[in-house]
Amino acid sequence: MSERWLDTLFGELEKAEGELINVRRYLHQHPELSFEEEQTAAFVADRLRALEGIEVRTNVGGRGVLGVLKGGRPGPTLAFRADFDALPIQDEKETPYKSTVPGVMHACGHDGHTSTLLGVAGVLSRYRHELKGSIVFIFQHAEEKPPGGAKFMIEDGALDGVDEVYGVHVSSDIPYGRAGLKEGHAMAAVDAFTITIRGKGGHGARPHDAVDSVVIGSQVVGALQQIVSRRVNPLQPVVISVGVFQAGTAFNVIAGTAKLEGTVRTFDKQVRSQVEEEIRRVVRGICESAHATADIEYLNGYPSLVNPKAGFERARDTVKRVLGEDSFIELPAVMGAEDFAYYLEHRPGAFIHVGARNDEERTHYPHHHPRFDFDERALLAAGKVFLTLAAESLLGE
Repeated sequence: MSERWLDTLFGELEKAEGELINVRRYLHQHPELSFEEEQTAAFVADRLRALEGIEVRTNVGGRGVLGVLKGGRPGPTLAFRADFDALPIQDEKETPYKSTVPGVMHACGHDGHTSTLLGVAGVLSRYRHELKGSIVFIFQHAEEKPPGGAKFMIEDGALDGVDEVYGVHVSSDIPYGRAGLKEGHAMAAVDAFTITIRGKGGHGARPHDAVDSVVIGSQVVGALQQIVSRRVNPLQPVVISVGVFQAGTAFNVIAGTAKLEGTVRTFDKQVRSQVEEEIRRVVRGICESAHATADIEYLNGYPSLVNPKAGFERARDTVKRVLGEDSFIELPAVMGAEDFAYYLEHRPGAFIHVGARNDEERTHYPHHHPRFDFDERALLAAGKVFLTLAAESLLGE
């Protein structure tokens, strides 16, 4: 693949930069929560239908949208993915494009991912007759909420006939002009649990006549941390965090029930199963010894995201080609999760983080923060990564 093709494709995308920003800001102003993205999905589908040569499929695995661009000659099929759901967070930015929906905002860059991929689809559709192969543009709903949209889109055929799949995520942790990823286990598997402890309520002055769910719940919280420190091999990363502890209605009443909710993060599949078994064992044991019972709901969410060696190397080389030899960062593994992991369980590829932080404070807030924002030049950088991956596989002299 010659530099001539890259110059052409990059030039087309650069001319569309203003439109990429406009689309991103429109989506930012009109966010929708996971599994509720009716208007966003319709917006994406309408944009794809306006492009020549793209077959559009809606309601894929729920609210997902697929755009299929078939080239003029036979060849491999690549898939590029963007997510488009928002988060239940109040937007606290003071910008003209802040969210207009109370309590909902794009606090993770998904608006940028969708805008970027729509721009890439627009550029490549103009050269469809030159493509030696096909591209599937995956616009995915519900990345933020397990079990996630990826699982259902794959079950509904999103990866049928696909040879490789790539995703890009803008990152406020990485300076603009740089990008990276990690080979192997890059992001954790995420599970969630809800534990409802059922004791016996009573008067605060007569604890011997009650079964105190608060005391039992406190014991459970402490014991769960001993799973990490005493039951799992210390060379295996594990996080167990309890984020919700709800019990009681008055200062002088012993609570009969308590609810705990939390998350488990792991990399290794066997450790993942072990931790679930240990949680169940610990809860049952503590409750039985205290004359209480417990209901345990355990949700296995996204698997660990694993970038295979070949996909990692291709993504690394692509980043260097697009952003410069010194632009690539080999990132550490993180305990955050991403349902792009499902795609990589089924097809080779990679998940790439593109820098979107600059010297302005507004770009320094972490993802999922109510003032999250990013350097919109990252839209162009991410788009060029996609275009280079496409050109290297599907375009030639």
